[in-house]
Amino acid sequence: MHRFWAVIISTAFASASFSGNLNYDSPSASHQALGLSLHRIAKRQQPGPGYPPSKLNFTHGVASGDPYPDSVILWTRASPIEDNDDSNSTVDGTAPPFDHGTERYIAASTAPICVDFKIASDEALQEIADSGTAYTSSDIDFTVKVEACNLQPFTTYYYQFSICKSDNNSPVGRTKTSPGKNDHLDSPVKLAVYSCNNLPFGYFNALGNPVRKDSVDYVLFLGDYFYEYENGEYGWGDSLGRVPLPNRETYSLYDYRKRLAQYHADLDLFASHQHFAWIPVWDDHEIADNTWRDGSSGLNNTEESFNDNLGFSVDQRKMNAVRAYFEWMPIRQVDMDDNLRIWRSFSMGSLFDLIMLDTRNYDRSITDLYWNTDYVHEISNEGSRSLMGGRQENWFYNQLSESNNRGATWRLIGNQIVFSRMNQSFDLGNENPLNYDAWDGYQSNRNRTLNHIYKNNISNNIFLSGDSHASWVSDLVWLDEASYDPVTGAGSVGVELAGTAVSSPCALGQNATLEEATKGSEWVVEANEELQWQDYFYRGYYEMSIDYDALNATFYGIPDIRVRSGKEIKLASFQVLSGANALSRNPTVGGGVAAVGALKGGKIVPTNDTVDTGAGKE
Repeated sequence: MHRFWAVIISTAFASASFSGNLNYDSPSASHQALGLSLHRIAKRQQPGPGYPPSKLNFTHGVASGDPYPDSVILWTRASPIEDNDDSNSTVDGTAPPFDHGTERYIAASTAPICVDFKIASDEALQEIADSGTAYTSSDIDFTVKVEACNLQPFTTYYYQFSICKSDNNSPVGRTKTSPGKNDHLDSPVKLAVYSCNNLPFGYFNALGNPVRKDSVDYVLFLGDYFYEYENGEYGWGDSLGRVPLPNRETYSLYDYRKRLAQYHADLDLFASHQHFAWIPVWDDHEIADNTWRDGSSGLNNTEESFNDNLGFSVDQRKMNAVRAYFEWMPIRQVDMDDNLRIWRSFSMGSLFDLIMLDTRNYDRSITDLYWNTDYVHEISNEGSRSLMGGRQENWFYNQLSESNNRGATWRLIGNQIVFSRMNQSFDLGNENPLNYDAWDGYQSNRNRTLNHIYKNNISNNIFLSGDSHASWVSDLVWLDEASYDPVTGAGSVGVELAGTAVSSPCALGQNATLEEATKGSEWVVEANEELQWQDYFYRGYYEMSIDYDALNATFYGIPDIRVRSGKEIKLASFQVLSGANALSRNPTVGGGVAAVGALKGGKIVPTNDTVDTGAGKE
């Protein structure tokens, strides 16, 4: 009898602990059945000897993300192996499409891994704000994702995971909650903005520099966290010891898990996750190149494509990628009616609202797949085309209006691709001079967006963009519909800040010279009246400091991504005054000076003034 009750109590405790790990949950509060069957998982773990703590390792450090005023997501991986789980069972058979959890589960060992966590207001972890216990297993690649609660707004915290009943501890991480929705802030909010990590092309120095400078509150990542290619398809990693793993294009759940694990282990990426709360979205390469609703550039729903791609369908490959992404990233599982949603928003006090879009994978109309460029050009202005599907579009417009109506000073829109119209015939040619994989291929969607902004007098709009592997700074203008003066900025309704890649090469190629890059920049700035500054040459990132009176952005370039280093060059700085809805002219944009590229109405003054943020300090 005592044995019976011991098993009941043990099973109940195990179920509660499993439920603490969000990677077991359904992504939808409306569809709990889509999560893993926790009572079955708990049952199969009995009695189970477990792994000795000495056999377990926190293989990929810690991470945090999606900050709220009273909670934040904490992540780690506690594993008996360095490798990743190689079963596809959780995304096969009757598993729901694009589910982050599933009723199916791997017939794993009867040895769950018990992990404690704690979060405190001091680095010594003495002033505990929240703590708890969760289990993990091979079902979710030994990852752990918990929500730390009972926190105070806009406050720095420190956290740590531990293997239960042992002194086997993870590194200590640092994170920060967001301000309360209506809080008035006494100091600026500072962000670092990134896109496009490419392992074989070079080191992720840009990600580590704000860590060494301790210069921001949060990290925004706008997609292409990794690339799906085999070595040599898009960069050779041999000379740097950065050959993609597995060394093949990613298709299976194991492939995506392994590639995420390899990227996550990069020292600068590792450090950024450990020190800052991330707010990420995916772009296309987290699944495949130029993804859309029903395929990608190399995969479509035909028998020929199926046979050429190792027997993987579009949906199966996407299922694998989505599951792995949600296992490995410190991101919330948004309450939704479908499992592909990643679009969400954050309120940073009364200062700004951050609206994170998915312009790649969520119900996107067909894009440029290289073989159909002429066709997509022809239909690029059709009213039926959408980058994000009707449901997300309506949500987006409602978010803009709600933010404006509640009196938030700024609206920041995080999206993957360049929003402004860009004549790029310099490198694309005259026949198809626009990038039809960006907003230029979905002109009606852009027109609907601008119409909503203009019609409702929504001001202080800042579009944040990645993907292009180049830097673009523009006034936000409805060309051919609203009047605009490129000299003064009159007629603009905001600004677009589009950043270069962490390490992926620009459209002119990896070996483009400074002279070639400058020539390209001069051409595109001249050809596009709303474009104020552009640079093809440098990989890097930008930082923003956001206050009620002004938003300031500084772009940084990495001198050499082939060497791990903390060196960077300040390329250009820009200001947007609240209510101005255009880049400040002092007397011209950027103070009239930039270090590289081309600046409308200003001059380029090259510099060798390189700052070393202190790389090499582990």
